[in-house]
Amino acid sequence: MKKLFRKIHLWLSVPFGLIITVICLSGAALVFENEIMELCRHNLYYVKKAEAAPLPIDQLLEKVAKTLPDSVSITGVSISPNPERAYQVNLSKPRRASIYVNQYTGEVNGKYERAPFFTFMFKMHRWLLDSAKPGESISVGKLIVGISTLMFVVVLVSGIIIWWPRTRKALRNSLKIAVSKGWKRFWYDLHVAGGMYTLILLLAMALTGLTWSFSWYRTGFYKIFGAEVQQGGGHGSTEKRNEAHPHGKKNRHSPFAHWQEVYEQLRENNPEYKQITLSKGSANVSFSRFGNQRASDKYTFNPRNGEITESTLYKDSDRAGKIRGWIFSVHVGSWGGIFTRILTFIAALLGAALPLTGYYLWIRRLYRKANKRAPAPHI
Repeated sequence: MKKLFRKIHLWLSVPFGLIITVICLSGAALVFENEIMELCRHNLYYVKKAEAAPLPIDQLLEKVAKTLPDSVSITGVSISPNPERAYQVNLSKPRRASIYVNQYTGEVNGKYERAPFFTFMFKMHRWLLDSAKPGESISVGKLIVGISTLMFVVVLVSGIIIWWPRTRKALRNSLKIAVSKGWKRFWYDLHVAGGMYTLILLLAMALTGLTWSFSWYRTGFYKIFGAEVQQGGGHGSTEKRNEAHPHGKKNRHSPFAHWQEVYEQLRENNPEYKQITLSKGSANVSFSRFGNQRASDKYTFNPRNGEITESTLYKDSDRAGKIRGWIFSVHVGSWGGIFTRILTFIAALLGAALPLTGYYLWIRRLYRKANKRAPAPHI
């Protein structure tokens, strides 16, 4: 049986190994994107705390709206409990556009722009730089990433079957990485022990990542957990409906008139909130908890008087939405806070190294076989 799995392991690793390395390496580069960007562009995300209270939301957003082109409107605002964290103002276009604003002065710190390095890594991770063109349902790059990830799952499972030791003593030895017995032993130990240490995390990342690659897999994945995939859902479908036109000449009353009242009420009722996001007629409250990092309580309010008319707590939300949030949290390793993100980063780096160490062991084996077959020189 092990012979069969050894062949499967080799036959799949050789053609897909380099692609797996690229996927894992680019994924590792994205784990701490937010922290790196906040460190590099601190003045965009943070402001100096003032003694005075922040400007009322309606005044702040009306002030910001005057700086925007006529074709762009404000769709919402996200507020952190950190008094030094700038307000994030979301815009109607381009897609997912936002700017950061000093809540004490109304000055615009700047707009959010993904760094070219992280844009490159994201496109490499998702599509091997070959994103789908308009009218195409899937790109060649996305298909290759999906197939390679699927093969990676088989490679990981076959690898653990091949190298799983028969005794506890052998298991302890398999989990050691020797650094003083030469490079050959080091690469072998890194391949075997590295695969064992990272197996669970790499499988979790691969199995969740496949939901973005294949619709059939995503449908089956959701059904396993008793949910149906929601077609055409997401935030993008409500973008137009949630637009709040900023220009006072077009509106008798400010579209943000009662947002401050709603925010204060939600803040008072949820003292441990991570972020409160307000948009026209709706609000989300998220929390700093372990688990689904996209979990939030949702509220609906009357824009005319600020009265909260409906609330849907996360525990009562639909199962598909919960699964979607869990898939993302497990894939990026954020479900357990900074500790699991560090583990995910290390696992992704080791995942990138596994094919390279595997190539080394395979080529070395071929070289040894070639030397054995070579005829002895005539004297």
